[in-house]
Amino acid sequence: MQGEGSEFSIKRRDLLRMIGLSAGGAAMYQAMGSLGLAAESPYKGTPKLQGAPRGASVLILGAGLAGMVAAYELRQAGYKVHVLEYNPRPGGRNWTLRGGDTYTELGGFTQHCRFDRGQYFNPGPWRIPYHHRGLLDYCKKLGVPLEPFVQINHNAYLHGANAFGGKPQRYRTINADYRGHVAELLAKVTQQGKLDAPVSKDDQALLLDSLRQWGALDKNYAYAAGHNVSNRRGYDKAPGGGLSAKPVDSQPLQLHDVLNSHLWSNLTEGDNYEFQTTLFQPVGGMGRIGEAFGRALDGSIRYNAKVTSIHQDEHGVTATYEDTRHPGRVMKAQGDWCICTIPLSILSQIPMNVGAAMADAIAAVPYAATVKVGLQFKRRFWEEDDDIYGGVTATDLPINNISYPSNDFNSRKGVLLGGYLWGLNAYEFTAMSPEERVRKAVEYGSQIHPQYKAEFENGISVAWHRSPFTLGCFATWSEEARAKHYDNLCQIDGRIALAGEHASYLPAWQEGAVTSALDVITRIHQRVVAGGAA
Repeated sequence: MQGEGSEFSIKRRDLLRMIGLSAGGAAMYQAMGSLGLAAESPYKGTPKLQGAPRGASVLILGAGLAGMVAAYELRQAGYKVHVLEYNPRPGGRNWTLRGGDTYTELGGFTQHCRFDRGQYFNPGPWRIPYHHRGLLDYCKKLGVPLEPFVQINHNAYLHGANAFGGKPQRYRTINADYRGHVAELLAKVTQQGKLDAPVSKDDQALLLDSLRQWGALDKNYAYAAGHNVSNRRGYDKAPGGGLSAKPVDSQPLQLHDVLNSHLWSNLTEGDNYEFQTTLFQPVGGMGRIGEAFGRALDGSIRYNAKVTSIHQDEHGVTATYEDTRHPGRVMKAQGDWCICTIPLSILSQIPMNVGAAMADAIAAVPYAATVKVGLQFKRRFWEEDDDIYGGVTATDLPINNISYPSNDFNSRKGVLLGGYLWGLNAYEFTAMSPEERVRKAVEYGSQIHPQYKAEFENGISVAWHRSPFTLGCFATWSEEARAKHYDNLCQIDGRIALAGEHASYLPAWQEGAVTSALDVITRIHQRVVAGGAA
């Protein structure tokens, strides 16, 4: 890439690396987009399913988002649709717990949610990126109102048990000080003409100007206390009105202390594509989407239906199931075709006569262990005491993070996501009783917010490996498993096809379920119109 009048050249890959190191992932992604290296969402609207044969039927297993998207579109196209759902409600992992709800996990632990009216907790998905166009489109079609979800709040905390004596630091403080010190170092290197990558003299001047602005450096390219720095990291005494209005600048942390804290490792989350603003949440809880689909499909979904076997022949597909309210009562449902959206962790235990390639693919994908804890407090101390309105606090404690509600600001009570655990921490919490998980979440959270113990009222926890309808939170593909099994998982096997977040490149995201369903109904419709299962 040779510029007119340039004395040096620089490779595109090196430029992207430098942008990423100095300005973060968001700037690098923007640069990639301008260079034609970044892909946009493939969703361009729902497929046109025309010419469905009269009386053609599709049996759908699972009323999560994938199953209900498939049912919604197929029914619109004229197919007879019958949906079997294990739970007594629609949505699957699109789920919100509210006061009065009851949840029983494997092992027999039953929890009764005691949240106040209007309070809720999303044990599954809890945010929608702006580029998940498919899910957003269905929210519009189904009349599900949305509101902003605050992912990055510069006034939330970054916390390390061994950093700064365990005292949580504001996100903005670590962000400003890390950027400022790095900008000062880069400016010194630039002034000395010792850049590793060759940059023209004109570009060096521009780089120095950009570093001054990006890092809030002074005229000497130093990161030092002053108005510009305090305007990034906050003041010791904020500006006000009257005789006491004069602000007092804050003192930056030393570079060594910032680096040694490792809190900088949390600064790039908001730069990741999935977490870039704007994010959304349904008003009243994520489960409002599943509930809206359920209303739209009224009469087509059989709830409390536990599928025990799936059998196909040249004429159609039959699912045997039990009514979970009356164990032992065996029933059957049939369709010309079947779209199965049951999580692979469950499906791998259900007899189903498909080919070896699909069977091996179903067995090859493990599911993540995650735990979420919802905590209700008497008052919104995070707002009243700490000026935190929405956003996420990150910590190296086992709870991993605390998410503050992005709704009903300035109201009296609130529910925090008091922990979102994964990995070994999730396995440890999964082994606990639900009450012990809640107690531990309050104990750990008190290290960040001392108000926890005095203000805590009640809580509820969901350990996804103990969820009877998923046995895990989401599919965790490895690169090797994808290369070997993904295409086989997504092929139509006779008259059976699979859909869900596991049959996508967006595992754990609802958009993966939506786009997977739209893809599979398009292919099944093409096969139906063509006239057979071959």
